[in-house]
Amino acid sequence: MVCSTADGEPLWITQRPGSAAANDIADHLEVIDAAVGTLPEPDAVGHREGDRGSLVERPLVVRIVAAGCSPRLAAKPRDRNIGYAVSARSAAGVQAAISSALGEPGRWHNAPKRAGQRKRRGAQVADLTDLADLSGWPDRTRLIVRREPRHPGAQRSLFPSENFRYWGFLTDQAGDTAQLDKLMRSHADAENAVRRLKHSGLARMPFTDWHANSTWAAMCMTGLMLVGWFQTACLTGALAKAAPKRLRSQLWHLPALVCHSARRVRLRLPEQHPGARALLAIAHPR
Repeated sequence: MVCSTADGEPLWITQRPGSAAANDIADHLEVIDAAVGTLPEPDAVGHREGDRGSLVERPLVVRIVAAGCSPRLAAKPRDRNIGYAVSARSAAGVQAAISSALGEPGRWHNAPKRAGQRKRRGAQVADLTDLADLSGWPDRTRLIVRREPRHPGAQRSLFPSENFRYWGFLTDQAGDTAQLDKLMRSHADAENAVRRLKHSGLARMPFTDWHANSTWAAMCMTGLMLVGWFQTACLTGALAKAAPKRLRSQLWHLPALVCHSARRVRLRLPEQHPGARALLAIAHPR
């Protein structure tokens, strides 16, 4: 289980047995509390268990994937003065709300695109809170649903439709529906963090001992954080956001020849290699 920042930087990782339940509340709270503990004091104050709401200097929102879609889990961040946004599961109540909204075209609004992402034409978003039974959820919970024309490779939808793919989430955040949808969709950065962790060694657990594998997972996360800081400080362009797998092939495994000339040791890089210019830019910044 991984917790990351909005830009995909991992904050905390914990290892769980294969038999662990996907929506185990104790596991989620362990990761949330540990992640809050890594934040700077101005960000963390007021968000620890038992803190008063008056202590909060900066609001926090935790985004949870559909595996953690539980009203009991959603109530726990509230005890820490943390807002929540959790991906909705396909359920009878959600499908009934979407079905009712189909006859109200004025309820749907055009959805903005995320920065740096291609906008899907026809994407719309709607607040369906008044059409859904949210009595089991904490007060002020809203159901926001997004729909976009179906495309090849689209994931499973909340609502059976031949024309649209439906996706939604439940949140206690106030504000514009379209902007909240944009905020929630950026939780995909957490999935990118998991993929980057797998590229950094987490794809396989090399030991048979639980504690050794836990240490291995922590080392993978630490290594990924160092890579991220290196990219921020030293790289530009595509390599600044490249996955570790690409960095490994274009930069870290860059072949070079050590030459001795005029009592000097020179490192000769292959001119045609795609990572040669990036390495030279690091060594000789302008």
